Amino acid sequence: MTVKLVVLYTQPADPEAFERHYLSTHMPLAAAMPGLVRAETGRFAAGPAGAQQPYYRSAELWFADQEALTAAFASPEGEATAADYAQIAPEGSIMLVQELDD
Repeated sequence: MTVKLVVLYTQPADPEAFERHYLSTHMPLAAAMPGLVRAETGRFAAGPAGAQQPYYRSAELWFADQEALTAAFASPEGEATAADYAQIAPEGSIMLVQELDD
């Protein structure tokens, strides 16, 4: 069953510095993980009537199955990605694994 790692980043203290690092360092690390099928990332816009969003940015990383995701994060590339996440993710950011309805 296809799985998707969903990462929700809270508001960074310095959005410009976060963006610079995220796009030039973090996502290239994630993109190098073995078994990654697809990756998408984006910033959240204001909600209806201009409401502030609780999250700043999301990332979605698709893998063939849970085993592929586990293997990806056990690889040197996955370990580097996880270590970088620990350095850049603002407090309150979360990671979820979703099983997709194929």
